[in-house]
Amino acid sequence: MVDPYRIVEVLRVNRILEGWGHPKKDLQRYNDGHFMTLAPGTHLGPYEILAPLGAGGMGEVYRARDTRLDREVAIKVLPQHLADDPDSRQRFEREAKVLAALSHPNILAIFDVGSENGVSFVVMELLPGETLRSRILQRRPRWPQALQMAIEIAEGLSAAHSRGIVHRDLKPDNIFLTQDEHVKILDFGLARWHRDIDTAETDFETNAGPATGTGMVMGTAPYMSPEQLKGLRVDTRSDIFSFGCVLQEMITGQSPFSRSTRAEVISAILKEDPPSLMEFDAAIPAELDETVKHCLNKEPNQRFQSAVDLAFHLRQILSSVSLPKSTTQAVGRDARPAGKSVKAIAAAIVLLLMSASAFYWNGSRKANVAHHEFKSVAVLPLQNFSADPEQQYFVDGMTEAVIADLAKIKAMKVISRTSVMPYKNSKKSLREIAKELQADAVIEGSVMRSADRVRITVQLIDASSDQHLWAESYERDLKNVIALQGEIAQAVAQQVRVVITPQEQARLVKERPVDPEVYELYLKGRHIMTRGGLEDVSKAIEYFQAGIAKDPNNALLYTGLADAYIHKMSDVHESPVEATAKSRAAATKALELDESLAEAHTSLASIKLFYDWDWAGAENELKRAMELDPGYSLTYRVYGGYLTMVGRYSEARPYFEKARELDPLYERNYITEGYTDFMAHKYDQAIEQYRKGLEVEPDPMAYFGLVLSLAERGDSATAISEAEKSTKLNNSPLLLTSLASAYARAGRRADALRVLRRLELISKQQGPAPAWHVGGAQYPYVCPYEVAGVHAQLGDKDRAFEWLGKAYRSHSCMYWLRQDPRFDSIRSDPRFQELLTKIKFPE
Repeated sequence: MVDPYRIVEVLRVNRILEGWGHPKKDLQRYNDGHFMTLAPGTHLGPYEILAPLGAGGMGEVYRARDTRLDREVAIKVLPQHLADDPDSRQRFEREAKVLAALSHPNILAIFDVGSENGVSFVVMELLPGETLRSRILQRRPRWPQALQMAIEIAEGLSAAHSRGIVHRDLKPDNIFLTQDEHVKILDFGLARWHRDIDTAETDFETNAGPATGTGMVMGTAPYMSPEQLKGLRVDTRSDIFSFGCVLQEMITGQSPFSRSTRAEVISAILKEDPPSLMEFDAAIPAELDETVKHCLNKEPNQRFQSAVDLAFHLRQILSSVSLPKSTTQAVGRDARPAGKSVKAIAAAIVLLLMSASAFYWNGSRKANVAHHEFKSVAVLPLQNFSADPEQQYFVDGMTEAVIADLAKIKAMKVISRTSVMPYKNSKKSLREIAKELQADAVIEGSVMRSADRVRITVQLIDASSDQHLWAESYERDLKNVIALQGEIAQAVAQQVRVVITPQEQARLVKERPVDPEVYELYLKGRHIMTRGGLEDVSKAIEYFQAGIAKDPNNALLYTGLADAYIHKMSDVHESPVEATAKSRAAATKALELDESLAEAHTSLASIKLFYDWDWAGAENELKRAMELDPGYSLTYRVYGGYLTMVGRYSEARPYFEKARELDPLYERNYITEGYTDFMAHKYDQAIEQYRKGLEVEPDPMAYFGLVLSLAERGDSATAISEAEKSTKLNNSPLLLTSLASAYARAGRRADALRVLRRLELISKQQGPAPAWHVGGAQYPYVCPYEVAGVHAQLGDKDRAFEWLGKAYRSHSCMYWLRQDPRFDSIRSDPRFQELLTKIKFPE
């Protein structure tokens, strides 16, 4: 009979158990040692062969002793009849490399590789236990225990996926259960690194053994994803589909797509829905049934996007149920009543031990967090677990709200939403993401909404070790969602051991019941406004106004409205006169309703700074906003801008650094710093900042600043090249003024005047019917301040002051006048000093 220390990683028993081979013949050949070639006592380097364990299509496995460390190991040997085959040898070597790249308690460990006298071998840990296939056939686990095993499988997959490795052949035969009931994932012979699977797969493995050819597919049919069966490019989400097949089989005893023939199996995977788990056992939670269906979605984009998310969701389900009194369900002809079987009694004892160890393991995980202190936290985009994909705006809104509430805690550095949102559905590992965001800890989670109920699950992960430290689930009526967000923030703060002041706690626990429909309008407005285009901002304004019509006392809606109008003004989309009047009214109303909103204070500060030239008032509002919400990065950017405008350059830098620390991937950080360097006549540094911003995103404002800086430095050719390129991408009036500046500094007066005439024509057409449409967006406003700058560069003083007069009357961008190098040639003119006096720049 087979040695009890079976290494199923090498047993190709799938072709026996699935009924597509010759079971009796194949099993007999295995038991007779038909494939085994090494006799006991043979030495492969320091390893002494003790006994054969098993053989399969791609290797022979022996029990051996490591004479150096005096421990028993398993050695996998490439059979001689395959050693001469390049494809087989390549696959054998690839598996060794894949296993060597992984180190995780739920993945088979590799100790060594070598070659001795023409024999290629891999040394692995020796595993007493049985395969998941054997467990399912003999004593199928009940669903809570299956769920515990599934969590460990998902964690093993997560470790592989974090290294860019896709298994491609996950099935019960390749999952091992050790004697202490822990999971080991085996057989990475078909695995691929992401870099190896950029094109469609063309290998094929029949059930009779491996072969390589074109137009066929690697894997085991009942567990293959639709894209894998079609020979399309696969990624980690293909493993998640296979995982769903395995989990359903663990619970029901049958693969969800098991059919009589291979053709029927393939058809079922491609076309049919899996059966419901609840049809098998009505006691199974609906959430578990939905989780399996989520894994088995035909479209990769509609599955769990990472094994980390999957493991977390399974833990949440397991934590919400109590384990049954019996761990396994006997099946088959030899099943006996538990009370009359010594094995059953033993199984019951094992159950108690399993339950105790599971409780201790989970408890210790939650306790361990008490020993961790983190300086910075990143909340990654929450996953949408709602049945409706259209709820993504709601999920993104929850992400932003959790970030915003956490950011109100001064002792905690929280990465801003603009930096974390690009990682939605990212294939990068948590360690990579945390490193790029400069975060010590990561919060992941999901949002599930059903009618007016919402459930948010969150987990805290140590970024350095990828260890899951704490998890919790919260469910409320949608009308109480704001209080729920504050509750989550407090719980996270407690777990990372930061101190919350009484004032911060009061702001977090403030009860603000909301109308669900109104809150939806607010979230939709915020969601679309983040895209940044003029049409997007205009649509956001419509959402905010619709919400205000339903609830005129909702402060959040007014803050959104104020921000939208300021966005229009600051990006020179609309006349400051019109935009400021609207934003002022909205910000003032928001503060009347809730004085503690840092966003509204920052909006009001922007109005005082950009339009009123109320320098002291703007500074007071910004300081109040930083006090209320020390994690709101926009406040630091605006305050750095204020310090630049009044000439306090050295004081501005730390605030820009703080904004970048909170929002490391937001391109506007580089733009605001670039303006500071430009105004300080530090053109090389300004150019560097603008180019960094353009690497993140081709923002028109970054192109604008880059062109001006190149022109002032004297690099006219590059300035003109960048300006012409940018105006082809986006011919807004703002970028046209930068093109005119580049021509002016290059001495190409005729070209500069040609662009200025074009801008004057646009300016005369401003009104209810804007003349310029770029990519669906409208740019009706020509900033007179920017036109004045071009005339100053051309040496046309009178024209420059004519346009500066227009800018003064419309309050357009005049806050830069005191420092702007474009006006150096007219700075000594009395008219210039008169303007500075009118704007009341502080001394």
